[in-house]
Amino acid sequence: MHAFDVLGDPVRRRILELLAEGEQTAGAIGATVQQEFGISQPAVSQHLKVLRDNGFATVRPEGTRRLYAVDPGPLHQIDAWLEHFRRFWTPPLEALATELARGRRERRLRGEGTDDTRSNP
Repeated sequence: MHAFDVLGDPVRRRILELLAEGEQTAGAIGATVQQEFGISQPAVSQHLKVLRDNGFATVRPEGTRRLYAVDPGPLHQIDAWLEHFRRFWTPPLEALATELARGRRERRLRGEGTDDTRSNP
């Protein structure tokens, strides 16, 4: 299965988002995904299996629990593929950062300060 096929499913993307926060038990993942998507525990287990089988997640036993974590390998491959397209959004984002910095500088020079430097009444 191709990486984008794996990530094309919103449930699997959500599971990866949860795992990006840190290692989690299968039960914790299942509870969140079941609540958000209304799917059964066996369906969550199938999604976890797809993520494991395609290298996006690792699992390790700890007593009776199974702990899942993100495996960054396939994500690096996706990032490398996206490199071909960064030219479409990087210059506009850099221009936005420049304009924001210019606005902060102008406010500072006018003596207005920023939200962080204003005193509360």
